[in-house]
Amino acid sequence: MRNWGVRLREIALAGLRAFVLENELLRVVVLAGKGGDVVEFLHKPSDTDFVWLSPDGLRAPGDGASDDVAVFLDRYEGGWQEVLPNGGAPSVYRGARFAQHGEVAGLPWDAEVVADDEQEVAVRLSVRAHRMPLRVVKTFRMVSGVAELVVEEELANESDVELDAMWGHHIVFGAPFLKPGHRIRVPDGARVVPHATPIGPGGRRVRAGGPHRWPHVPADGGGTVDLSVVPAPGGPSEIVYLTDLDEGRYEVVDPAGGPGLRVRWDESVLPHLWLWQELGATADHPWWGRAYVVGLEPFAGHPTDGLAAAVENGTALKLGPRAVRRLWLRAGVIEGSTG
Repeated sequence: MRNWGVRLREIALAGLRAFVLENELLRVVVLAGKGGDVVEFLHKPSDTDFVWLSPDGLRAPGDGASDDVAVFLDRYEGGWQEVLPNGGAPSVYRGARFAQHGEVAGLPWDAEVVADDEQEVAVRLSVRAHRMPLRVVKTFRMVSGVAELVVEEELANESDVELDAMWGHHIVFGAPFLKPGHRIRVPDGARVVPHATPIGPGGRRVRAGGPHRWPHVPADGGGTVDLSVVPAPGGPSEIVYLTDLDEGRYEVVDPAGGPGLRVRWDESVLPHLWLWQELGATADHPWWGRAYVVGLEPFAGHPTDGLAAAVENGTALKLGPRAVRRLWLRAGVIEGSTG
């Protein structure tokens, strides 16, 4: 046990195996017992947790309903999930039926500590999907004195046939960090592809069609919408897909000078960025008016209609026989960010 520098502890949350990675500036909690979810990302100097936590809290995977939609939503505690091989709505692919955001987000992962000293800690998680011959190995790493989490992954096709997959990271921001007027910054030249239909009650903010140049896009009722500004509560739900990214990077910053977060990743593997907004307009299931969140989700494939739709439009990730794809992501705090 070490209580200085960078350190690593194994704990239990809601009966689930979890790991705490911590240094002088940052504390991150990872659930090995459920999806490898990140359920805390706390900047210690400002006491800012960038993770949104659902009002329903953390539930063990065995709790709740088990239909194709509720299997994810009933156990969704907020935070940051790995999504594979199906992104979005339930879908059928080559005879395999997948639930919403199925299936590795709902599975327990094996875990082992691979580094633990005063300068660096790392824990390696791994899991095999049940309905496709896919294996993911995922290492969370933190070093002393740096407010950044490093994630290194390998995705392996353990079969002799070519496979398609939607691979993504479901990263969601909310209170107490997220506030109206926060800014979203992405690389210049990004293009916005609106979802084909509204995803919630009350219409939509962005007009169908496109693609459009980020951040000013046609509004559904006329005029334009600036997608780089986080809107006030009460607006309609929305999801759009950002493409043509020069690099995998976005920032969520506070124009008042509070801390922000920068997420970087290998855009050659995850070339799209989903922008999801649930602003409290959904007064029925599943949000009951309690969610004010923005998701910024690096993905291979879109739309949020499931794997079959991504295969049809040619955006799904292709894995050749016995192929291995590697991916890195970095999430780091921006201190004193401005708009």
